Amino acid sequence: MANKLFVRRRDGRVEVRLNELGRGVIREMCAHVLAAERDVDHEWHLSLRPPINPSSDDDDPLSALARENEMASNAEIVVLSLGEEYLSDAEAWAWLCTLQVALRATAITHGILTDEKLEAASPDLLDTILTLQHFLFDLSACF
Repeated sequence: MANKLFVRRRDGRVEVRLNELGRGVIREMCAHVLAAERDVDHEWHLSLRPPINPSSDDDDPLSALARENEMASNAEIVVLSLGEEYLSDAEAWAWLCTLQVALRATAITHGILTDEKLEAASPDLLDTILTLQHFLFDLSACF
């Protein structure tokens, strides 16, 4: 069995066992999430702003604003805590939420919506998706 990347400690904190390469992947994903929030031309921008009700073109502006603020806030918390060896529950939750947003945006942007599309993905894209999934599974096990 491979070593866990995130481990819940007895004192309640989440230990981050990522090397610099792993932290670099997370840093890059956070940069994309933050850039997509601010730049309408970013490839992830539309995938971060789907309507609440997909059958309706209208969205509640207040709900949309709350979601946008939450995504940006979580990504900013991750950026601030990237160098930490231990995370609080709030920081670990921000990491989890940001990585989920990054995985979803990556899949939507590249049209990876079925198993067949995933199997046909380029090796680099497949590696990114599997890496994000591995991070998410390990981190979610701490909750």
